[in-house]
Amino acid sequence: MSESSRAVCVLIASYLEPHHVERVRAVDPRVEVMYEPQMLPRPRYAADHDGYPFERSQDDEKLWVSWLAEAEVLFDFDASHVDDLPELAASVRWIQATSAGIGQFVAEHRYAERMPDTIFSTSSGVHAIPLAEYSLMSILMFRRKIPQMLADQQEHRWERFASTDLAERSLAVVGLGSIGREVARVASAFGMSTVGVKRTPSGVDPATLHVEAVYAFDELHTALRGAEHLVLAAPHTPETEGLIGEAELALLAPGAIIVNVARGALVDESALLDALRSGQVGGAALDVFRDEPLSPDSPFWTMPNVFICPHSAGTSDRENGRITDIFCDNLRRYLAGEPLLNVLDTARLY
Repeated sequence: MSESSRAVCVLIASYLEPHHVERVRAVDPRVEVMYEPQMLPRPRYAADHDGYPFERSQDDEKLWVSWLAEAEVLFDFDASHVDDLPELAASVRWIQATSAGIGQFVAEHRYAERMPDTIFSTSSGVHAIPLAEYSLMSILMFRRKIPQMLADQQEHRWERFASTDLAERSLAVVGLGSIGREVARVASAFGMSTVGVKRTPSGVDPATLHVEAVYAFDELHTALRGAEHLVLAAPHTPETEGLIGEAELALLAPGAIIVNVARGALVDESALLDALRSGQVGGAALDVFRDEPLSPDSPFWTMPNVFICPHSAGTSDRENGRITDIFCDNLRRYLAGEPLLNVLDTARLY
């Protein structure tokens, strides 16, 4: 979009705190924000972009559809019109997602083909800090025997034991985007010996990514061999589907700790269960699963060496502020006709 005096209609399609809405309005006088919280699902927790089950009244739905038709920019995908969004929002030229991993969602609904004039941008970077903190928390939890401490406290049992520390322990980080880089940075503060795996390692200085070496995906086995810890932070693409299976788990050091903050589809869950039962994998902190929500009868629930988080490790009460930062920056760029940040590559799916 080039500089002009025409209004740009922005529809906020998921709940956003009023002070963040005002930040969007303040970006430029040309911005016309359409936002009514009562037209959206009420959030269940801070930075919830799905909300409680919700249905608009007939009059509200009519108004909402008219807003979709008028909007040029969407803050978040409209969860109430996932299937017919391209038809209802025919004037939309840019959608800012509140999630980083939208590639599979966009591909599943064929938005790139059905909305060929629309740019999709992600919230990449927003979840890096909380996910890195979760990853190192999980590793520390297993290595410092927090489950044993809690069990002993519950039983009023005083029994000394030895745990281990992380200095010079090996870590492999698969995926060196914003999340993987932050994991490596935090791990370096503990003195861990970290290597990373990324799609295009050529010409990359490992030190700038806080790792000692960078491997391509076709060198995954080299990166995993003997690793005492593994953090998965890569996007779900055809290349990473089923990336970690029986062969890859066998390469890790016996008793290795695995943290998955990527997507469940990266892991052969049957192979992971076998490795957890045998002790080849000493513990797994799993924020994501192939099928979500995780079935109540899944064996993962009752395994003593599994830590389950309901796809919430990256959610922070500061998230909406960080997403608004990205959106406002991108909105200024959009108004000035400049390239946007975090644009989804609809072929690569990230």
